[in-house]
Parts: sequence; structure tokens; C-alpha cells
Amino acid sequence: MKALVLSGGTGTRLRPFTYTGAKQLLPVANKPVLYYALESIREAGITDLGLVVGETRQEVMAAVGDGSQWGIRVTYIEQEAPLGLAHAVKVARPYLGEEPFLMFLGDNLLRERLRDPANRFSRALARGKGPSALVLLGRVPDPQRFGVAEVQNDRVIRLVEKPRVPPSDLALVGVYLFDHHIHRAVEDIKPSWRGELEITDAIQWLIDRGLAVEYHLVTGWWKDIGRPEDLLEANRLMLGELKPGVKGEVDGSSRLEGRVRVERGARIISSLVRGPAVIGEGSLVVHSYVGPFSSLGPGAMLRGSEIENSVVLAEAVIADVEGRIEGSIIGRGAVLERKGGFPRTLRVVVGDRSHLCLA
Repeated sequence: MKALVLSGGTGTRLRPFTYTGAKQLLPVANKPVLYYALESIREAGITDLGLVVGETRQEVMAAVGDGSQWGIRVTYIEQEAPLGLAHAVKVARPYLGEEPFLMFLGDNLLRERLRDPANRFSRALARGKGPSALVLLGRVPDPQRFGVAEVQNDRVIRLVEKPRVPPSDLALVGVYLFDHHIHRAVEDIKPSWRGELEITDAIQWLIDRGLAVEYHLVTGWWKDIGRPEDLLEANRLMLGELKPGVKGEVDGSSRLEGRVRVERGARIISSLVRGPAVIGEGSLVVHSYVGPFSSLGPGAMLRGSEIENSVVLAEAVIADVEGRIEGSIIGRGAVLERKGGFPRTLRVVVGDRSHLCLA
């Protein structure tokens, strides 16, 4: 079985961060979202992987390389524009051939092990009694935001994309297993009103022609990293599973409480860090407070400031800021500082589509 990972979307809802980088490489607990997908696929025993890339291809290719650090072989597949998930399957056809494959959306986080549904699908195909597709579903409180499944016994009988009146609370979580019939489906369906080839339409095509589509219900949490609040929530969830450890320096006047990971080259001076929190490689925390569910990226600096429940990206600087920064995302190389003296004024440079909240 092969894997197909989609990493070609533009991430418009995550601007301004995605103006300068791929959304699949945004960090969650200081690790790019895409890396979690690659780890899950390798853990499932799949080693041949096609990675669909778009306009951020150079950044993604530099971050992933040939896949050897995960023990996988990566083939890059270019998608000229984000024309839908089914379109990604279409452009990947030469790579996939007639083999069954697992498709994973590269901006999704899933704590469910993929080995069980992958093995279930493979064993059924080997017996000649397999479904044409197996989709992973999760219960959600707001199904209007997702592709939603209507099920009967162990089968999916209908799929609806972002329905106004959902037939259930079972959402597609961004992981699919397909046999070769999906290629005929993506050739036959027409673009939706969005101008995209929808994977829900392709799966419905299978159902309408009497081909079996089964499902696996996800019991653990999962997140679609589509909005800033999703990134913060994913960061909280992943930090909740943090393994503590100190590889950097913590001076005698500092204190670590709870599960804190201090990466190599990081320094903590006269500060308090309450976990779960991760202090990235080469970063500096001095005369500051880092509260729970915070991650500081590599090379970041926090001086004379307080932060909690926030994500600070690589090489950002927060210096002498009054009041606690909470529920925030600070972009790569950004500088957030207060200058002393009078008169006290607010001076900012805010990028396109940014959101600055002064509480």
C-alpha cells in the first residue's frame, strides 16, 4: 500500500502566517504539522509516499527532503493549483497506479493510530471482499463546517459537503483508504460550485454505483489546522502529551514547574516556566514568565514579559511588554516590544489581514 499526503493548499484562513510559508509547516508543540502525518503513516507500516505540493513546494521539499529521516521514500507530485482533493488524486494517478492507497491531508492532526484501519482495509482486499473505500470519521459539535457522513450499519450511504442541515454529527477527518475504483470516480465527477473536484463527490460516486464504502470511527481527538484558533487548540492538545526534559541551560534563579521541555542551546535565566510548555532550540527566556500550553520556537527571545497559552514562532522577539500575552500567535521573526520613557505611545507595523487585540 502507498500513501498520498496533500500539502498543496494555500491556507488563506491562516493569513498572515501563510503569506510567507506553507500552512502544513506551521509548528504545533514546535514540530511542523506535516511531520505528525509522516510519522503516523510510517507507524502504520507504509514506506512509499507521494507528497502533493503546490506553490509552497520549495519550502515543503526543503523541510521533508527524501523522507529518509522517517524511514520512508518520498515522491513529489506537483499540483498546478489547489483544485480539490479529488484533483490531487487525479494528478497522482501515474504514481499510484492500480495500488490501494491511504490519503492523508497534511494540515490535519490525528492521534488515532492508522495501523488498525490500514490493516483492516488491506486484509479485506487480500480476501477479495474489501470495500472500495474506507473513511475515518469523528463526531463533532459543528458538522456544518465539514464533509458529513450518513451511515447505516458498517457502511457509508451518503456524504454531504458542509451541509446546512447535517444528516449526522460524523465528520470526515481527512484520512481515506481507496482501491483502484477511485480513479474512475475522479475522472467522472464534475467540479463543484467552488470550481474544485470534491473528494466527497468521488466517494458518493462509488456509493451510487453500488461499491462498498465503510468507515472507521475515530475515538481520539483530531484537529483540522485551518484557523488560528485551531492552531492554538492543537498546540494545547499536543503539549498535553509532552515528554519533559532539559537539554539546555536553566540557571539557579529560575524554576520549572510541571512538564517542561527545554531544547538544546536554549537558556532560561531568572524566569518561571510552568508546563506543559516547550522552549525551543537556541531560544532565550530572561526575567520572564512562560505559562502552561505555550511553545517558543527555535531562536525566539522572551525578555521581561509574560506569555501563556500561546505559540511563538522561530526567531520572534518579545521584550518588556506590560501585561500578560495570552491566546496569541507571534509570527516568525516578529518583534513585539515596549520602549521606555514618556510619552507612552503605541507604535505598530501590522501586516495584511493581521488581527491585533489590545485588551
